[in-house]
Amino acid sequence: MKNAKIPCITELSLHRPEVIRWQQRMQLLKPYTDTVVVLPCSMKKPYSQSKSHTLFRKYTKGLQEVILTSPFGICPREMEKTYPIQSYDASTTGDWSDEEIKTSSKCLKDYVGDRKVIAHVSGGYRAACEEYLDNVVYTCTDGNTRSNKSLENLKIAVKKADKVSQSKHRIHDLQSIARYQFNTKKADKLIPENTQTRGRFNTRILVDKTQIATLHFETGLYTLNLPAGEILKEEKINRVFINFDLQSNTLFTPGIDDADENIIPNDEVVIINNDEVVGVGKSTMSGKELVESTKGVGVKIRHQIK
Repeated sequence: MKNAKIPCITELSLHRPEVIRWQQRMQLLKPYTDTVVVLPCSMKKPYSQSKSHTLFRKYTKGLQEVILTSPFGICPREMEKTYPIQSYDASTTGDWSDEEIKTSSKCLKDYVGDRKVIAHVSGGYRAACEEYLDNVVYTCTDGNTRSNKSLENLKIAVKKADKVSQSKHRIHDLQSIARYQFNTKKADKLIPENTQTRGRFNTRILVDKTQIATLHFETGLYTLNLPAGEILKEEKINRVFINFDLQSNTLFTPGIDDADENIIPNDEVVIINNDEVVGVGKSTMSGKELVESTKGVGVKIRHQIK
């Protein structure tokens, strides 16, 4: 997935597998504050590095931010560095078709639920908010989200909302990424409340001083260490079963007895032999293919029991 760009030029992009999978998995995520700030997307990725979002974030810290974007629908702020949302190319004119408006507005409604919304948007972004949302304060009244008037309105609206400290939502952000990557709320177990992080670019995930995973700068996704494999095993997530001792860093499909069906290519998986975790790595195939294929590499093993 390194440097893989996803062109999203036409409405057909709404039906790309990456887009559909993203929208489905966004349903697992929830805001961490009672008030959600809705913002427009930007051409620059991640969004927070754009000029517009640099301005917005002066006022929105401490509140859950969610970015409206087509074709993906929504992007909670904590997900902006995660593949594929950090790698798509699309127009940001704000002129959206009816299908784009309906798709994005449905994703937004599912995400915010009954929470209060501060919508700092205009054009098609505002139309998407108006489609399904009721409890909304619109702060852009002149069509320009970067104008002094609009930013002052945003500042006033945000002051009235209850904020949450940075330390309290750090765990939420890490759990959101885990939920998305492993397609289940059970992935929260990978990020307990006492989780610590180390590293400026690739982030080491530590629990009780033991590294369980690494959050990678390039993809915004986790790679696992053996202790995380134990968690996947207990939670029945992305398991691959064998009945022999591993002898190399490659697991070929003829040696695989069974695998969870929901595994997709490039998923992090745990390898189990006789109910014991013996390795973790990256799958090259779907769960069904891992079981049915008679040749080829099934899992590229990263760590294994020696």
